Amino acid sequence: MIQRVATILVIDDDDSIRKVIVAALQNEGYDVISAENGREALDRIAEATPDLIISDVMMPDMDGMTLLSQLRSEQSTRGIPLILVTARGSTSSVIAGLNLGADDYLVKPFVMSELLARVRSKIERPPVPSDLLMRDRLTGLLTERIFRDEAEREVTRTRRGGANGCLAYLSLAEWTSVRQRLGPRAESEIAKQLANLLTVEQRPLDLIGLGGAPGSFGLLLPETTPETAQRHLDTLSQNIARHTFIAGGEHLRLTSAFGFTTFAAGSSLEELRDHALTALDIAVAHRDLHSRQYGPEMGSLAARKKTAVRPGAKTRWEQLRARLNLPWQITLTLIVGWVIPFFVYAWFDSIGYDITRYMYIIVVIALALTAYFIWIEGFLSLKTVHPPAEPKNPYPLASAIIAAYLPNEALTIVETVEAFLRVEYPAPLQIILAYNTPHDMPVENILRDISRKDARFIPLRIPNSTSKAQNVNAALAEVRGEFVGIFDADHQPAPTAFTRAWRWLAEGYDVVQGHCVVRNGEADWISRLVAVEFEVIYGSSHPGRMRLHNFGIFGGSNGFWKTNLLRQTRMHGFMLTEDIDSSMRITEAGAKIISDPLLLSAELAPTSITALWNQRMRWAQGWYQVSVKHLWSGLRSKHLSLRQKLGVFWLLGWREIYPWISIQMTPLIAYWIVKYRGVDKLDWFVPIFVLTTLFTLSVGPGQALFAYMVSVPEIHKRKRWFVFYLIITSLFYTEFKNLLARVAQVKELIHERQWKVTPRTTPPVS
Repeated sequence: MIQRVATILVIDDDDSIRKVIVAALQNEGYDVISAENGREALDRIAEATPDLIISDVMMPDMDGMTLLSQLRSEQSTRGIPLILVTARGSTSSVIAGLNLGADDYLVKPFVMSELLARVRSKIERPPVPSDLLMRDRLTGLLTERIFRDEAEREVTRTRRGGANGCLAYLSLAEWTSVRQRLGPRAESEIAKQLANLLTVEQRPLDLIGLGGAPGSFGLLLPETTPETAQRHLDTLSQNIARHTFIAGGEHLRLTSAFGFTTFAAGSSLEELRDHALTALDIAVAHRDLHSRQYGPEMGSLAARKKTAVRPGAKTRWEQLRARLNLPWQITLTLIVGWVIPFFVYAWFDSIGYDITRYMYIIVVIALALTAYFIWIEGFLSLKTVHPPAEPKNPYPLASAIIAAYLPNEALTIVETVEAFLRVEYPAPLQIILAYNTPHDMPVENILRDISRKDARFIPLRIPNSTSKAQNVNAALAEVRGEFVGIFDADHQPAPTAFTRAWRWLAEGYDVVQGHCVVRNGEADWISRLVAVEFEVIYGSSHPGRMRLHNFGIFGGSNGFWKTNLLRQTRMHGFMLTEDIDSSMRITEAGAKIISDPLLLSAELAPTSITALWNQRMRWAQGWYQVSVKHLWSGLRSKHLSLRQKLGVFWLLGWREIYPWISIQMTPLIAYWIVKYRGVDKLDWFVPIFVLTTLFTLSVGPGQALFAYMVSVPEIHKRKRWFVFYLIITSLFYTEFKNLLARVAQVKELIHERQWKVTPRTTPPVS
């Protein structure tokens, strides 16, 4: 364990004597603070408990005896060793001081070596009152030894009686960096404040103690199920995230991480401790305020790291199975969507019930209803809503977080950073590039050169990160702005983007989602398709849906958050669409998200079928994860109106049902062909069928038209792109996206999750 530097408080109203003592102690390696009288000393002690106090007796305002008496009367300070410094001949003061609880004394004038010897004696063998032997002087929590003893007793009790219980460990993700920057004094201040936060939420049976490593705390939660422990620890994380720590004269916002494990039968305390610390390591890496429970997969992951198994070494059978994985998943969706309904219709018919006519009506209504709401969204998007007028107060400090995975985005990142440095904002703008990379890259030298030339830019490499969510969460420790924009590595915001975003946020909105515009549409037919699709999504669907349902969605990039809300919310890296997940979490809590189609940022679209498939598959599977997680919680939220809850059902429930309904005409028609022995036996011109088909088919042209009407000028002038989009959508793209949604559900149900960073191609220089 790292040895903590002792902190000594020197109190004397004589400036020259105080400075001499301080200098001597500092030369010995102690962290020294000082005060001129007892009253000022109490302020210093309230900030962080020192390891030793050296105090003069005769001082103005509050003398040494009064200070000593007050310290010994308080439970939190009665154990601090105190050396009195008295004037020659004041024997009565010495006796009075010792009676009040002083631990030692010196008579002026004294030899400095004697003072240092007495200081070392008290630091190395601190006199602690008997009723505080179990507790740490600085925090008031159980010492590491006592905490382990209590945990051992609880584990033994569990073995005998099989009671529930959990062991948890807490660490602050920024602990090391804060200590290096502000010193051990700040470390003590933070530890004391953190201990207070933990004890506020302490339940009757819980025990809290030191964890062993610097900045580590242990929590023993007897009679607690894993679900209850998860809720309790997440609440603690939220409280810590909301708290403003004061240390080293600075105001800090820190990120807590909890790892925990349950009392498994037969497990020793050392095994449980290792499990909880393994889970803690994962929680620290994600920094998402979500406590992690230990699972067997964590142990296997640690084992793989230790044995350094070479990645990618697959057998031929594994390679073949990987190639066949997607085809069988698609086949499975066809069996579920086509084959099974066909035989269900046949079985019901065989027992005398023809359910196809009812199923036909249900499918027709579903298709018509979906088309109707898409048309409504389009009409609502035509109304342009501008942000409120310029705020009366000055614009605040703003921050931008650019999340990047350098091996894939090294070619675009410098261009992106330069675009952010050109942003026009009337107040200071902080730009943080939060990136991860498995190895050093030449572009990092360029980024460091930019930061040396422009203090606004901070390149921040995130060790051990594997996701955008981890990068964003880690960057929040550096954010100083009152609001923060989140961007992907290929984005180039409009010069006035931050100014426009603050106008919304200053009027009570919590998040503003902007309009992402494709800037490489000339690259190939895929980028042109996506360019128009983004106008459909960000220019029409998002704003129209927001007005229809009265809540918006954060889309992952070109979104602006109030910093305090983002700190409390974080991004969850275990979600494939962490942006939609965070949107639903804050919406369920009553936050307000608005979509502004005129808040622009240009990005790069995929330029290959593989890249497009991987991107949209992640989106589809991520949406399904969010639907499973948030549908019922959204419908039960006390913060949402009935209109908003209907919107939640439409956004999360219906979007997962519709891809299966959209293909139900095929098994219905196939069954009728078999039943009535031929295509020519069917009446294809039933009015309801014809009208529904025409209305459903009108959605594609309608979306293209609405997107064209609200599109940004650089896309609006490309009329052929919209015609091309309409043709491709009508031929296969709509069903392509429905297929993605169906396959995504299969992947999620079999727990096949894979994050693939979408590669981008830089646009040609004109």
